[in-house]
Amino acid sequence: MRTTIDITLKQTSKAIDALSEATPGLSRQKIKDAMAKGACWWTHKGKRLRLRRATKELKPGIRLQLYYDEKVLARKPEDPVLLEDLERYTVWFKPHGLLAQGSQWGDHCSLLRLAELQLQRPCHLIHRLDADAAGLMLIAHDPKAAGALSQRFSGRTMTKRYKARVCGVMETQDQVVDAPVEGKPAVSHVSTLATNEAEQTSLLQISIETGRKHQIRRHLAGLGHPILGDRLYGRAAGLPLQLLAFHLEFDCPLNKRKMVFELPAELDTLGQNQS
Repeated sequence: MRTTIDITLKQTSKAIDALSEATPGLSRQKIKDAMAKGACWWTHKGKRLRLRRATKELKPGIRLQLYYDEKVLARKPEDPVLLEDLERYTVWFKPHGLLAQGSQWGDHCSLLRLAELQLQRPCHLIHRLDADAAGLMLIAHDPKAAGALSQRFSGRTMTKRYKARVCGVMETQDQVVDAPVEGKPAVSHVSTLATNEAEQTSLLQISIETGRKHQIRRHLAGLGHPILGDRLYGRAAGLPLQLLAFHLEFDCPLNKRKMVFELPAELDTLGQNQS
């Protein structure tokens, strides 16, 4: 079942009562579950915010929205792994299938929300990583830290390295791919780490100067070597997208030190050498 409810309250009412009256096909328990998972929104002082508390009393004129999708709400993502806590920001391993942040349909399958629940601290998104990919991500815990760290990503002063297992044997050791992505400049540096003749696959390392949407996936597909499991630019292979963000390196604007984060070996699913 998938439905959208958009109502403006005409009288003071608890959120659960207003939504229950507007959606007779949904039980109060299902509505409460959807609210807890971030699928309910209200407009407060000109801002559109998630509303999780079912018993919240709302005044007339408040706009209330519910985005209910049974399939989305039923998802149970793999938990992220907290790797380092540096107080103003934390370093995480995001598993395959976990969103960086939620959508209007909910945020219970997002790193941002799960980090918030685990740490019981405010969480701010600094950068993104495809939901299908896995690897290192940073989460900030105050707005100034988020802004300063975000500038490291947008200003191209962050070294980001990825591994990808791709279709075909790629013999070229090092090359630069500069094909534009959606009309914008995009630069990726690609090197071959290992090849597997029997399976006709290659293990690559990629570093990127720009961060366009699906840049690595598009660039590798353009070379004729789509990433294994890439349902968008290659073909689904019954396994997660074989793309892993394993290295972050930057001069930290908060502690004024060079920071290097490497994915632990036990989480590096693409780290095995090929023969």
